[in-house]
Amino acid sequence: MAHPRSRRMRALAVPLGLALTASLGFLPNAATAAPQDSVPAAAQADGPLLSYVVNTTPGHATVGKVEKAIAKAGGKVIVAHEQIGVIVVHSANPQFAATIRTVPGVQTAGASRTAPLKASGTTDVGKPQKIDLSKSQLKAAGSAAKANGQEPLEPLQWDLPAIKADKAAQVNPGSRGVTVAVIDTGVDDTHPDLKANFSAKQSANCVGGVADTSKGAWRPWDPSSDYHGTHVAGTIAAARNGTGVAGVAPGVKVSAIKVSEPETSLFYAESVVCAFVFAADHGVEVTNNSYYVDPWMFNCKDDADQAAIVDAVGRAASYAQRKGAINIAAAGNSDLDLGAAKLPDASSPNDSTPVERTINPKTCWDVPTQLPGTVTVAATGVHKLKSGYSNYGLGQIDVAAPGGDSKQVPELPAKNGNILSTMPGGDWAYLAGTSMASPHVSGVAALLKSAHPKSGPQELQWLLKQQADNPGCPTGDATCTGTKHVNSHFGYGIVDALDAVKK
Repeated sequence: MAHPRSRRMRALAVPLGLALTASLGFLPNAATAAPQDSVPAAAQADGPLLSYVVNTTPGHATVGKVEKAIAKAGGKVIVAHEQIGVIVVHSANPQFAATIRTVPGVQTAGASRTAPLKASGTTDVGKPQKIDLSKSQLKAAGSAAKANGQEPLEPLQWDLPAIKADKAAQVNPGSRGVTVAVIDTGVDDTHPDLKANFSAKQSANCVGGVADTSKGAWRPWDPSSDYHGTHVAGTIAAARNGTGVAGVAPGVKVSAIKVSEPETSLFYAESVVCAFVFAADHGVEVTNNSYYVDPWMFNCKDDADQAAIVDAVGRAASYAQRKGAINIAAAGNSDLDLGAAKLPDASSPNDSTPVERTINPKTCWDVPTQLPGTVTVAATGVHKLKSGYSNYGLGQIDVAAPGGDSKQVPELPAKNGNILSTMPGGDWAYLAGTSMASPHVSGVAALLKSAHPKSGPQELQWLLKQQADNPGCPTGDATCTGTKHVNSHFGYGIVDALDAVKK
């Protein structure tokens, strides 16, 4: 993942089976309130302008006192999430983080990036695999599908019957009272497969840390390159309306919370914190997280900056859970054993100059994937084997779902082993990655919430695991450890949409 966009897209979906990744965080212990007169001396702004997260004891009193210290230390408050004690700050003072960490009431503080803030722009990074059928073939496929009560392109979606989502739709397609927030690159809500189920009232642009809810702010910066979120949204909730494809939960609503930078498509902590808080405060029941928080693939808690990122995102994710949302996250596409004693990381930081390092995944977390309470999802192919790129790990993977694998080829008419879903501009295309697996689980979670409206995040996660179907470890595959019921490749198993609406 040499290119920053490609790297970040590991957590996002990566086109044509390329790797993706996800990330995690934790919640810190409480700290004491800061004395009002305990503030650092004013500092000079003579370094690069960076964004920081400053984490304090939640509440107006402490946050207000820390904000005064931030100003004295040469920082500008961009937004303060008082309910979780996370303050987003911009500062050009190279000693800002070290200075503010000495302020009573500050628990952790650090830069959320290693490169200076810069003006917005766009860039293109490769293309997804468009449907290669001719118009006559598409028409014929559509006619055959209609005769079978399917959407026109549904015969190409091997992933729906793989988790029995096609049968589940006949029982309960999902409730309009359930919304899945796609925290991603934005969603094209004008797509004919998405517009009927799109919730604008629960959508925003959170890039930079402040929610912008103006009309269309949630849409992709550049539809030709920022297609990831639209693809994810279609897998979750593409409507059964006689057009294109079908989603796992075609009756629920989907919203978009855009968090990707316009030039690099990087997902920084301040944007992700905003997204979780916005989702929580706007009644979202499920969040889908097919990414990891940049610029570190793994955030090590013995590094002050990385610890602050884990702290801030962990607080926000936990806040969403307390408000009733279940968080679903992609495990990542680097074929790494997240349960190993040590792992290589040569791609971080991905917004400046990467440095080769060896990390301990027990103390260096992939955020938000490894955050407490988050459902971590591995990817599978059509043959119910782990996708070759998917991360895995005993005790690290909760469940698995179709993410696509070009080496696992389905029977006709599907032909393509990757996942077909919606694209900006009213199009459809194939992508592969744990980014594609995560929305399948989000869709099943939405079906569970529809069938069990009083169930909270913890019970929904238990149901996902209890109803999952585990194919067991493949014979001769030493990377798969555990039992038939819980193992490193599938966790508790591949999710089951039909059980979600029938049991």
